[in-house]
Amino acid sequence: MAMLLAAVGAGILAATLVGGYSSSVAESYGELRPVLVLGRGLAPGRKISSKAAATSFESRLVPARFVPTGSISDPARAIGLEPVGPLPAGSYLTAPSLRVPRRQKPGPPSAGKGRHAVEISVSGAGALGGTGLVDVLVTSDDDRGGGSTRVAARSVPLIAIGQTGGSEAGPGLTEVTLGLTRRQALELVDAESFARRITVLPRADG
Repeated sequence: MAMLLAAVGAGILAATLVGGYSSSVAESYGELRPVLVLGRGLAPGRKISSKAAATSFESRLVPARFVPTGSISDPARAIGLEPVGPLPAGSYLTAPSLRVPRRQKPGPPSAGKGRHAVEISVSGAGALGGTGLVDVLVTSDDDRGGGSTRVAARSVPLIAIGQTGGSEAGPGLTEVTLGLTRRQALELVDAESFARRITVLPRADG
């Protein structure tokens, strides 16, 4: 009986000590607070969808002392935002690590499938208001001392325009970059040598 009473007393004493220790620990580190932890990593620049939030976020209780600044506890606050940088699995989800998605700026015009970016010197580039589709005209001298003009390429992409009149090929010429097929490129590069003038005109609807 004495041994049994001693064992019960020891158990009560141990429980009291553990409870006191737990209370002191809780008082030292603060109350538990919910935070979101990443169960799966997130790539930068990729908008967080509701599905990604449901599969990647885990809610945990962390002592207030260890809660990072700007931590997020509500998954709804992260939906629609994108990570600023890579967020590995196990990391806290914080407001400074997220941002509003940036608008995608339109890229420069491309040459197009089956075409090559070719730079040629042309006249009349001052009439060009920007990139788009253009027609390329070649004016050549004839045997009678006159000249004839023909359309060498129709509806080709105008990729870039150099400084007006800044071409080294001749005064008043401007270097433009066009998206040309191989045949068009060979013809126009050859025309730069013998033609009187190469002109680029904006493509008019109809």
